[in-house]
Amino acid sequence: MARTESHWWVYVLRCADGSLYTGITTDPARRLAQHNAGTASKYTRARRPVKMVYHEPAPSHGDALRRELAIKKLPRVAKDALVRSQRRRERA
Repeated sequence: MARTESHWWVYVLRCADGSLYTGITTDPARRLAQHNAGTASKYTRARRPVKMVYHEPAPSHGDALRRELAIKKLPRVAKDALVRSQRRRERA
């Protein structure tokens, strides 16, 4: 049976302590629920509840991993600008 290619997403969560967490998934809603249930990441488990504040599609798993790494390397002010850009797009 051939495996179909899933659509990947890169996402950023804002944790209860104000920190940001970046990850990848094929199902943003499911992954957010896992983070809030404490079953997705040791980092977010101690910082619940979390809210998804940014997400963008990626065409492949490799592309998602590269974008995740690029976002993680950004300084905090650049990550905050990325989050603000998402809010502006959603309002438009």
